[in-house]
Amino acid sequence: MSREVEQTGDEGATNILAWFITGAVIGATVALLYAPKSGRETRQFLADKAQQSKDAVTDTSNTIVESSRDIFERGRQLVEDAADLFDRGRKLVKG
Repeated sequence: MSREVEQTGDEGATNILAWFITGAVIGATVALLYAPKSGRETRQFLADKAQQSKDAVTDTSNTIVESSRDIFERGRQLVEDAADLFDRGRKLVKG
C-alpha cells in the first residue's frame, strides 16, 4: 500500500512539473506575440540569445574537458607515485 502512495506522489510531482513547464512555454509564447518589437527584431533577438546560449555551452564544455584532463593527469601521477613507493617498499622488505 505504501508503494502505491509513493508512486502517486512521484506521479503528482511529475505532473506538477509538466504543467509548470507547459505554463512557462505558453507564457513565453504569449510574451513574444505581444512584444512591442517587430518580427525582424524579435527573430534577431532570439537568434542572438540562441548564439549566446551555444557559446555558453561550448565554453562550459571546454572548461569541463580541460578540468577532466587535469584531474586525469593528477590521478595518473598519483598512481605512478604510489606504484613507485610500493616498489621501494618491496625492495626494502626483500633487503
